[in-house]
Amino acid sequence: MTYRQAYDYIEECNKLGSVPGLDSIRELCKRLGDPQDKLRFIHIAGTNGKGSTLAYISCILKEAGLKVGRYISPTICEYLERFDIGGRHMSKADFGRYMDIVMPVCESMVKDGLAHPTSFEIETATAFMYFADKGCDMVLLECGMGGEKDATNIVRTSVMEVFAHIDMDHMQYLGDTIEAIAREKAGIILKDSVVVSGIQTESVHRILKEEADKRNARYVSVDTKGISGIKLNLKGGTFAMDGCRWHTPLPGIHQIYNAALAVKSVKTLMEVREDMADICSDEAIQRGLDATVWQGRLQIVSKKPPVLIDGAHNPDAARRLKESADILLKGRDRILIMGMLKDKDIEGVADIMCKDAKMIFTVTPPENPRALRSVELAGIVSKYNPAVTSTDSVEEACEMAELYAKQNDNSVIIAFGSLSFMGRLIDIYSDKKKR
Repeated sequence: MTYRQAYDYIEECNKLGSVPGLDSIRELCKRLGDPQDKLRFIHIAGTNGKGSTLAYISCILKEAGLKVGRYISPTICEYLERFDIGGRHMSKADFGRYMDIVMPVCESMVKDGLAHPTSFEIETATAFMYFADKGCDMVLLECGMGGEKDATNIVRTSVMEVFAHIDMDHMQYLGDTIEAIAREKAGIILKDSVVVSGIQTESVHRILKEEADKRNARYVSVDTKGISGIKLNLKGGTFAMDGCRWHTPLPGIHQIYNAALAVKSVKTLMEVREDMADICSDEAIQRGLDATVWQGRLQIVSKKPPVLIDGAHNPDAARRLKESADILLKGRDRILIMGMLKDKDIEGVADIMCKDAKMIFTVTPPENPRALRSVELAGIVSKYNPAVTSTDSVEEACEMAELYAKQNDNSVIIAFGSLSFMGRLIDIYSDKKKR
């Protein structure tokens, strides 16, 4: 099967939507020989920050000499980013070859009267096969939207469960309170495992610890009181924790907390696992942090005018973006480019981000059936700030924002919202640099 044929097959399966539960993925993996049982995982859940935390940990473990696979979703620039080993994505040829294996198995399930696996279930099973075939020492496994009923929760060989910040999102699937969401996400905790949590509200910490205790799992957490000496600029930040000073190249106060969670996770792993004791020094951990790149999260894509992009698509992420912008861009006029999906808390995000903006340009995230039309988004935003204009494309929004920024040297452009248009923004500004 060619890559195009394989990708089209996945796109067709996307029409099946999202179906929480493990029955289908369990049957699919069983028919594929349960490749997940041949691997060791660090399973990562959360609402915001899990991708960045995963990136930090994977780079640190790579510096320790491990062959590290990472499975993420959604992707930013290209589809095959979700299957990565040591910083290299799966090849198109490999993807076609794996779909030649998986597609007949999916068809056999349908013939046997079972549901056809969803695209996420197919991708997850494919990731397991790929990482097992390539002999990965460790796989960083990012949950989809959930936890207990997430397709990734089929794994039973995790060495650790890591929880990035948990907040309100995907309420139609996970629950309408933060406590319900936390309990659903805690469903990935395995018996006798090790749990490391990032900075959480008191109620979330309580629930994660309760669920860890039920499974006799050790519970470790990062606390803001244990992080000191924070310094931030657009090139990253530094902080002190547990007697060491660390640097991250990713800007934003939230990236300090994500880096702290990654460091705590690796250090805890070395403490509790005899087979991983002393796998890396503090110097190796720092090299891993320094090597971390995570696109679409407070990323600077242009310097003149300054353009920052961030996939802040829910109120918690918007608060983190605004908090970082208030520190890093203090006193600068903000021009916003905003695109959202229909099923997000658009009012909540607009309330946080748009009130003090000089101008807002709305876009329709391209190639996403859940995209909210630019004109509808402009209507919602206008309730919080009348200085809003709907645009016909991401390209037009960028051009208009730059023209507006040229009128005032003190301006900065912040593009945010759905991750589904971050990749397009990166492409636009990458092309500009080549001219």
